[in-house]
Amino acid sequence: MSEQPLSLEEAAARIKVKAPIAPIVQPQAETPILEVNDLNTWFPIKKGIFARTAGYVKAVNGVTFSMKAGETLGVVGESGCGKSTLSRTILRLEKAHSGSVRFMGKDVFAMKGPELQQYRRDMQVVFQDPHATLNPRHSILDILTEGLLVHGMIKPNEAQDKAAELLMDVGLQPDAMHRYPHAFSGGQRQRICIARAIALKPKMIICDEAVSALDLSIRAQVLNLLMELKDKYSLAYLFITHDIGVVEHIADNIIVMYKGEIVERGPATDVLLNPQEAYTQRLISAVPRIG
Repeated sequence: MSEQPLSLEEAAARIKVKAPIAPIVQPQAETPILEVNDLNTWFPIKKGIFARTAGYVKAVNGVTFSMKAGETLGVVGESGCGKSTLSRTILRLEKAHSGSVRFMGKDVFAMKGPELQQYRRDMQVVFQDPHATLNPRHSILDILTEGLLVHGMIKPNEAQDKAAELLMDVGLQPDAMHRYPHAFSGGQRQRICIARAIALKPKMIICDEAVSALDLSIRAQVLNLLMELKDKYSLAYLFITHDIGVVEHIADNIIVMYKGEIVERGPATDVLLNPQEAYTQRLISAVPRIG
């Protein structure tokens, strides 16, 4: 009798306790654009009337990896595995318990003043819900050019030309700049978020579930757009998703997370075609692929 397929819970339970997985090795001659070393983001569990710390939720636990310029690294796992906390820690939206993050050789957690401002410019993010990240009271012109004006990258009289260029970059018409977010579909709003992210000419973009709220056909279009922009602007992507079928189309390398830890990693082709962990195998079999 053939063996019954494992559920995700059963597959997760079979993950072996073993030595830390070696990070994806980059060529020694090339300094990684992003280095994460033994990163821990823990949230205290408070108990009692004095709210003493009784333990920690280890949302990110001992995570180590590196990326080179122009690479797309897919971070895959179920909801609650720690992948979004990882991205927020890299962005300094969450405070790390311990470990380090280095961007272009510099300690991210030690940055302040102009150095931190430059990091904010070089490291952009596209979140899951474009409706929540676009100010409904601002026109698309204001949304796309606000950061450029703050960083002194354009003059006010150049704003409309720059907004038109950005909109065309993401497949929208220039006259869209005079409208407001509510006038656009979900896919169009996400394109606007992507346009805002590339406006500052970043070196890297974190895509945190950036296509998971979109219909399948729109999702494929946005993925194609991201790949075109990657080539055009020499971008690196940290692409976070629960859908391993998505990273099949965009990632060079993949790391799989479970309960805050990396349980498998490697080149995308190797992980997808020959996964070593039962948990990864179940993630691959459980999610429909994009055609």
